[in-house]
Amino acid sequence: MLKLTRALAALVLALVAAGAPAQYPVKPVRIVVPFGAGSSTDIVARIIGQPLGQALGQPVVVENRPGADGQIAAEAVAKAAPDGYTLLLSTNSPHSAAPHLKKKLPYDPFADFTPISFIGRYTFFIVVHPSVPAKTLAELIGYARANPGKLNYATGNTSSIVLTGTFVALNNLNLVHVPYKTEPTAIPDVLQGQVQMMISSYATVAPHIRDGKLRALATTLDRRSPLLPDVPAIVETGMPKFPIVSWAGLFGPAKLPKDIVDRLNREVNAVLARPEVREALAKAAFDGAGSSADELVAFVKEQYDVWGKAIRDAGIQPE
Repeated sequence: MLKLTRALAALVLALVAAGAPAQYPVKPVRIVVPFGAGSSTDIVARIIGQPLGQALGQPVVVENRPGADGQIAAEAVAKAAPDGYTLLLSTNSPHSAAPHLKKKLPYDPFADFTPISFIGRYTFFIVVHPSVPAKTLAELIGYARANPGKLNYATGNTSSIVLTGTFVALNNLNLVHVPYKTEPTAIPDVLQGQVQMMISSYATVAPHIRDGKLRALATTLDRRSPLLPDVPAIVETGMPKFPIVSWAGLFGPAKLPKDIVDRLNREVNAVLARPEVREALAKAAFDGAGSSADELVAFVKEQYDVWGKAIRDAGIQPE
């Protein structure tokens, strides 16, 4: 029996040495997130990571690599081996905005990645500290115009940078920008009133809105969120619909084998269709939705152009 076991082991080793592919995956899969722990993207990654790991038969580990508008995480995955064990839960930050906000990137947003599946869309809210004497968006605009340069606003990702830049440009306001690496790191200063305004994803600010420590004036969507039904949509305030979409998608490094892409796409779409996953994502104000790999390719190309125009229209200069 022992000789037979050794013979089988030798045969397996020989097949591997000869180039016979092992069934994917045979070890944990890492999903790199471009933002810190507690951010909306981190929450989404952890919601889908556990059931995805169950479906793959291997743990899915979430690794946070915040900073530089997603460039740090994106570069790390772009340089990883195309074996399916290092993936990027990317957003509009590395793929749609950073190419227009930065004069030079350490990666190519198209050539250096293999699209796997769309994951969904975020919900953002315009919030202020209670010290700001504004109960509506119109009152905030009036107050900002009457006090030029006295209101600070925080940003923790490219969505908040471009959304606030668009808001400022449309209303001809003079606000002071205070950038942070990620949304959760901005919250302490916003709660203390050192920074009075922020356009943030729901998951980051929701508990503080419920506790009355922050006041939500509008959602950037063109419809109200069921999680905060009393907060008007941006189009209800008299402002036009914001042009950009805050999105998330799953990518691997360039040249990821098709069989691995197909396996991941199939399992991710199945996870996103599960009722308990959809419910958990909805509670984080994230609209989960899968896609084919080709559909993600077309979407990323479209959003690249949309974000570029929005950034130029907002007068934001690349650094």
